[in-house]
Amino acid sequence: MRKRIFLTSVVILLMIAGLLPVLFMLAKSVTADGCLTLAAYKGVLTSRRQWVLMGHSMALASLVTVLTLVAGVPLGILFGKTDFPFRRLFVFLFVIPLLISPYIIAVSWSDLFGGGFLAGVLGPHFTTVATRLLFGLPGCVLVLFSTFLPIPMVLTMVFLKSVNPRLEEAGRLVSGWRGVLKNITIPLILPGILLSAMLVFLLSFGEFGVPNFLRYNVFPVESFTQFSAFYNFKAATAAAAPLAVLTLVVLAAEFYLLRGRGTEIPSFSDSSIPLPINFGKYRKILFFSVALAVFLLVIMPLAVLLIQSAGFDSYAEAFRKGGDSLLRSLLYAVFGATLLTIFGFFTGYLIRTRALRFWRSVDFVTIFLFALPGTVLGIGLVTLWNRPLTNFIYATPLIIILGYLARYTALTSRISAAYLGQIPGSMEEAARIAGAGWFRRMALIVAPLAKNGLFAGWIAGYVFSLRDTAVTMLVYPAGHDTLPVRIFTLMANGSPRLIAALCIIMVAVTIIPAGILWMVSNPVQEKETI
Repeated sequence: MRKRIFLTSVVILLMIAGLLPVLFMLAKSVTADGCLTLAAYKGVLTSRRQWVLMGHSMALASLVTVLTLVAGVPLGILFGKTDFPFRRLFVFLFVIPLLISPYIIAVSWSDLFGGGFLAGVLGPHFTTVATRLLFGLPGCVLVLFSTFLPIPMVLTMVFLKSVNPRLEEAGRLVSGWRGVLKNITIPLILPGILLSAMLVFLLSFGEFGVPNFLRYNVFPVESFTQFSAFYNFKAATAAAAPLAVLTLVVLAAEFYLLRGRGTEIPSFSDSSIPLPINFGKYRKILFFSVALAVFLLVIMPLAVLLIQSAGFDSYAEAFRKGGDSLLRSLLYAVFGATLLTIFGFFTGYLIRTRALRFWRSVDFVTIFLFALPGTVLGIGLVTLWNRPLTNFIYATPLIIILGYLARYTALTSRISAAYLGQIPGSMEEAARIAGAGWFRRMALIVAPLAKNGLFAGWIAGYVFSLRDTAVTMLVYPAGHDTLPVRIFTLMANGSPRLIAALCIIMVAVTIIPAGILWMVSNPVQEKETI
């Protein structure tokens, strides 16, 4: 009984943090003076410009989704099932763009083409053409492709661990690896591929920072502009509602088609080690091809920022103008990661053990809030909490922490559920028979055995809280801006060297914890050769 009451309380708190603001926002958008009205939506639905922006968003999200799947799934198979050298290092390098705010990658590409780095090598004419392409749909696709490429890559690797090697061994008796992958492996990991496609599409559709910087008009920018520039709550909510509806429809379709299997990330198991593929003479060609892709998509953009920011004066000015925001970012990220780890642990336990009847609904809501555009969630939080009675939350950094908790619990709950799946249920059952209560079992058995998952969840919560821009930009109280928000606001009139220095600082404080997690999770690596 105590377990059910506690887990129900956790779910209620999560609903208050994330789902209630969205529902309240939608309800308020269709009322005026106590009467139902659709006037705000009429303006959105009858405006030709809104439909053009919607088309831009759909085109951007579709292109990014297709390209990331085409490149990410083969990379996931390459790193997860082959004898590819230094694959763990390459995985970490590919993941770096996902760990930082996407608009920082956009800044680096802008500096590359607009800062004169390529003019001397490729000529001014080529640089001019490349810059024109960058500031438009091709540039947005390039930046979001490099940012979200790790999603299908990593999910493919994760789902490969759930494939029974005996099935592949049997397939190898009658076919080569191409036939095994086509007829056995890929159909078995299809839920993971579709899950990655859904996440990439929704995250690309809801992105506003990159299109805003690269001056490509998309639908999410409309709700942000109506809210932040014109303070038009009705118009902003009406513009945000289609984003929420589209997110809900895509998620519902995915859940219905796969009966929920697409969102259940399998547990890691040493007994299901993938049967390796040996490339033989093609090994070196593949290695240098992947190394070139890493250089172009990851190393080169970050190197440009590093070169642009070179000099003590740039970093001194960066710390002078952004030091307070950096400290706030670190503080909020640490606090947010701690809460995300706690809530994610119990939510993951609920989903893994199906302790409550509505566990699937909880699973759906957490993913819905993660996939929901940050602008929509931010407007919902402001709509719900911006009132005198709740000013103790809205006028303090607590509103930022609520945004983190609402949007990123799906990450920590997924990680916790995966690690909890490795713990034999007999251990908790034996403690229950011995008379240990549920809280004692959680504290003395389950949590210690899942400590690696708790650590990984904390790092994930820290990184995504630190990189958050959309929610924070809409809800932060005066004087409490974070470093990503400070960088975003300074981009309009700050010097390129200052912006580059701030971006490098942001990248450093984000990547260092992720690097520690990577080293801790793989403390001893065998020497690999090409």
